Amino acid sequence: MKLVKSLLLGSAAGFAAVAGAQAADLPSRKAAPVEYVRVCSTYGAGFFYIPGTQTCLRVGGRIRAEYLVQETFDGVGLDTSDGYGFRARGRLNIDARTATAYGTLRTFIRFEMTVSNGSYGQGVNSTGPQFVAVRGGAGGTVSNLDKGFVQFGPVTAGRAQSFFDFYADTHNYGPIRGSDMTSNLLAYTATFGSGFSATISLEDRSERQVVGNFVTGGQTYPDIVGSLNLTQGWGSAQLSGAVFERNGQLGQGFVGGASDKTGYAIQGGVKINLPMLAAGDELWLQAAYTEGGISYLGYGGAGAGSTWGPNSNVGRLAFVNSDANVDVNGRTILTKGYALTAVLLHYWTPTIRQAVYGSYSELDYGRGVFVGGVANQDPKEFRIGSNLVWSPVSGLDIGVEVLYAKAEVKTRIQAAGRPLGVLIKSDDALSARLRIQRDF
Repeated sequence: MKLVKSLLLGSAAGFAAVAGAQAADLPSRKAAPVEYVRVCSTYGAGFFYIPGTQTCLRVGGRIRAEYLVQETFDGVGLDTSDGYGFRARGRLNIDARTATAYGTLRTFIRFEMTVSNGSYGQGVNSTGPQFVAVRGGAGGTVSNLDKGFVQFGPVTAGRAQSFFDFYADTHNYGPIRGSDMTSNLLAYTATFGSGFSATISLEDRSERQVVGNFVTGGQTYPDIVGSLNLTQGWGSAQLSGAVFERNGQLGQGFVGGASDKTGYAIQGGVKINLPMLAAGDELWLQAAYTEGGISYLGYGGAGAGSTWGPNSNVGRLAFVNSDANVDVNGRTILTKGYALTAVLLHYWTPTIRQAVYGSYSELDYGRGVFVGGVANQDPKEFRIGSNLVWSPVSGLDIGVEVLYAKAEVKTRIQAAGRPLGVLIKSDDALSARLRIQRDF
């Protein structure tokens, strides 16, 4: 029996040794390395490294629900406007940045989709038919590439905020005057230190021009925009200018060519931080003047990048916006105008803030000029509003706004939506909005 045990144990040990030797000859399999997502703190919160690269990425967005209530002027002639409107807007932001020997390489995309109905895009305080078509007005879904550009060191190429703009509707809900334009452009920015920079930008004229009373000719060159900006701890200041062409071909109701004109716009703005009142408080002051480019004042625009439509509506008063006009002799006359904007933001508590804002503007179409068959509209407009916003948690805003507008023209014109013969010279309107917005 002892002999049998010894034979069995010896055989088992032999088999184990042989099996171990064979296993050692087999190729081994190692676990693949795990790519962990790393936080990228170079460009601020929310960025992370794309695994396997040195590119930092941030994905964000916004959902906005908004509700508008406005006057309808019932009982006076005809009125097809609604007293309320609903809007839903979604936004997706993708921001990718890579450090290079030439500076930061940045790619930014902002895509929006909007569905609006009711009083959005209609009269009273609205932004007019163009807003309906390209910015999500009454009826239907509108998609829009709001931003899409590449920045490589000092160069910005693609679709971005105009370098002329300064305040650009930062705090108001409803529209006040002042340039807020997204445009296709090619720009170069030089940075000199201590917060000082200078930019020269070639920007697409197609979305800036406001053709109300002339047929535009072919473009020779884009709008040439320049700006000087100073940003420091106390706030920021900017001086902007633009030079452009307005080449009319036919005046409304006239036959024959019209002369080409060179127009310009200039703007100065300052933002002052007011921490002595409360953390986050700030004051904005802005003034702009133009000859031939009223979109630089916030009066219209031909493309999706414009906050405004080509016409202006205040209550029953609707008037045509036009960069240039053609008189009875076929001469092109550039529209002159200016706009003043002021905004004060105050934090009552860290979660409750209020903005008070207003604008005043005037346009001069030129003596003897006809717009839509009516002489000398020369509108003057005043807008003032305020919103109160509660942010119960980070990224969530619940706000209400009241906005009042009053406008008048030099010559009485046909009231919008009224029977023939109902002429008015001035009107005003009141609107209110509720906005619930989540940014992430």
